[in-house]
Amino acid sequence: MPKIAFVLLMMALLSLALDVFTQGEFGNAPLIAAAVLFTGWLIALVLGRRIKFDPQLR
Repeated sequence: MPKIAFVLLMMALLSLALDVFTQGEFGNAPLIAAAVLFTGWLIALVLGRRIKFDPQLR
């Protein structure tokens, strides 16, 4: 997993934890942030899985 994907995943989980433990004090902001960060995590995972082509097939 790329480093940026790991950071985005941790930030999304922290955002969800913030929503659970503050009991609605911030409204829907942590849930929206978590959705955006999870989307960024998925994009980072897809971009990080580039297939490396080896021209010297043996």
